[in-house]
Amino acid sequence: MSYYSPTIQKLVEAFERLPSIGHKTAVRLAFHILDADEKEIEEFTGAIKNAKDNLKFCSKCYNISDTDPCQICGNVKRQPNIICVVEDVRDVVAMERTHEFKGMYHVLHGSISPMNRIGPDDIKIKELLQRIQAEKVDEVILATNPKVEGEATAIYLSKLIKPLGIKVTRIAHGIPVGGDLEYTDEITLMKALEGRREM
Repeated sequence: MSYYSPTIQKLVEAFERLPSIGHKTAVRLAFHILDADEKEIEEFTGAIKNAKDNLKFCSKCYNISDTDPCQICGNVKRQPNIICVVEDVRDVVAMERTHEFKGMYHVLHGSISPMNRIGPDDIKIKELLQRIQAEKVDEVILATNPKVEGEATAIYLSKLIKPLGIKVTRIAHGIPVGGDLEYTDEITLMKALEGRREM
């Protein structure tokens, strides 16, 4: 039973459909919106509409951008011979925050997951292969997530790309800085051992 009017309940339910938003947070957001003045509401809804109307996929790397090509693909200072393959647009942002990677990206928009009926044809693998064959690429860095699906995708891509004579590397996974060994799971420890380096 809802204690709110049907209009408020509908607003709460709309917020609950957003990822990671539970009922209490949805209620707080709904009442925040109701308490906001008209100008704030117009700016908020305008920002959502603007994003939906103006953002597009880069035709080269499939990142989300205002422009095509995106700012990264259009930057002549980047290294076009190195492509970092990621699962999601948010992964590009995470990599860029390091200020270390100076190459290009390719966003797959997912990972291979037979349990979820997602196969190689459902993500941007064909586009990656076309790009590799059309451009002079020396290295492909596989930066898919260290989960079963991400590992499966990395192995699949490696088997497709290596025969083309292109260097294929995988980002290292392991124990986070500040982490304790006793609380680290076996897979993370295994990856940390595999990715060890000489000091």
